Amino acid sequence: MEIIGKIKLINDEQTFGASGFRKRELVVTTDEQYPQMILIEFVQDKCDLLNSYAVGQDVKVSINIRGREWINPEGVAKYFNAIQGWRIEGIQAAAPQDLPPADQFQPAAKTNDAEPDDLPF
Repeated sequence: MEIIGKIKLINDEQTFGASGFRKRELVVTTDEQYPQMILIEFVQDKCDLLNSYAVGQDVKVSINIRGREWINPEGVAKYFNAIQGWRIEGIQAAAPQDLPPADQFQPAAKTNDAEPDDLPF
């Protein structure tokens, strides 16, 4: 799956416990009618992928959705989801097509009122 949008936030890397588990979070704002701010986490060696990106850049992030179950002390199951990034690519704003500037267009030829008009309106 992929998420496309603009980088809103890149958090610093976090390291947890003696295991050395590393995590870094990224927030991407989608470009939709109702923009969404999506939190994506990069773990272990994937944290380094964010080093060459900055807030405001347009990106495409490849993701996996992860889920897990946790049983609380009362014995009730709780479920958690995470969005994990595994690749990120910068995308350029769409370049304008090779159209000449507006002042270089030739005006349409004048029509004669005597010519038949085949338009239905």
